[in-house]
This record gives sequence, structure tokens and C-alpha cells, in this order.
Amino acid sequence: MLLEGGLNPQGFLLNYTSTDTIPYFKECDAAAKKLGYILVELQVVPQKGNYHISAVIASSDSKTDIGVSDCAKVHRTLQDLLISLLKTDEDSVYMEVSSPGMERNIKNAAEFSFFKGREIRVWDKTKTDWVPGIIHDSDTQSLTLETEGGELLNVAYENIAKAKFIHL
Repeated sequence: MLLEGGLNPQGFLLNYTSTDTIPYFKECDAAAKKLGYILVELQVVPQKGNYHISAVIASSDSKTDIGVSDCAKVHRTLQDLLISLLKTDEDSVYMEVSSPGMERNIKNAAEFSFFKGREIRVWDKTKTDWVPGIIHDSDTQSLTLETEGGELLNVAYENIAKAKFIHL
């Protein structure tokens, strides 16, 4: 639940939502992994008997970018799977598959685990500044960044107001 201004009841913007709680995520992630990709985000929105589906994929290799052909391959696989899971037909499904983008804002703290090895920056409310680093590890409560000097810095999600990729 978000309050006015986009804040959740705890007063911060970044939440950890387990992907296990997102409908159809587990099945779609398994299908994407068979193709060599990671499913980062999935939204299935029913609209007057139809479904609007949005998926974001990443490469399992943090150094590899996603292209149009990658999205098309995953689109075909996920669309067929979701048509079956939703017990509908192709005419009732509108689907978009995209890459995370060069400067993606992290929307769910669970995403950090998908992007180990990627360079990001987080707005740490305790420092009131951006903190850059490479994602070293993450769990349900916090993120560990490797800073430029090689130091490991642990940042609790409750202290992260915003996080995004650093585009080189």
C-alpha cells in the first residue's frame, strides 16, 4: 500500500516483495530461464475480458545487454505459456517484453538479487546522498554494495529512498 507522495506506511519508497507472491511469476521465470534470461518484472492486468501483460527480462550474465531479438524470443514463449495459464486465446492478450533499460529505477528490492555484479547507485536516507557501488549481495532486508575502494557497505532497504543503474 502506498500513501500520498508514493511513500509506503513505513515512510520509505523501496519495498521487498517476494516474486513468489506475484501471480504467474514462478512459471514465467522458469520459462525465461530455459531460454537463458531472468524475469525481472511481470504484470498481468485483466481489462474487460482481455489481459495486458508487461514483462521485463535481463540476461543471466550481468555484462550482456538485451536486444530486440531477445525480447521477441521471450515474448513468443511467455505469451504461449500465459495464454495457457489464463485459459484464454491470443486475441485476448496484449503483451510487451522489454529490457530493464540503461538507467532503470529499481522498483522492488527483490530485483537486487537479479543484478549481482551490476553497478548501481542508491539514495541512502541516512547519508542524504547517492551511494554508488556494485551489487555484491542482497536478502529480504538489505543490500550489500562493493564501493569503489573495495569496501563492502550494507544498506537496509528501509534507508533506501531510490535505487537505479549507473550507465557507463
